[in-house]
Amino acid sequence: MKSEPEPIKRLLSKNIKKHRGFFGYSQEKLAEKAGLSAQTLNDIEGCRRWVSAKTLSKLAKALNICEYQLLIPENLDSGGKNREASLKSLVHLKKMIKNTIDKQFEEAIDTGNLY
Repeated sequence: MKSEPEPIKRLLSKNIKKHRGFFGYSQEKLAEKAGLSAQTLNDIEGCRRWVSAKTLSKLAKALNICEYQLLIPENLDSGGKNREASLKSLVHLKKMIKNTIDKQFEEAIDTGNLY
């Protein structure tokens, strides 16, 4: 008989997925950024494995947050929806700036005009 995961494991899993989603990271991308195997991250998000303090720190650093933020229930997270909207806006802005810079580089290379 399969038992229900502990609430703290479900909370950690939910928060990792939420923060990973802010950046559009796949499990593989986040695992790479955190220096973990994709299988380890899959097991953590699947509530099959608990994290060490070191692993929690690696995940938080890769997500640009503090460790404790991975353990806060959503209804107690003071950032809440405002933080989500801000992060999505920043990610979108980053993509727009990158695309603009890439186009300018391509144009400079194609035309030979470096000024």
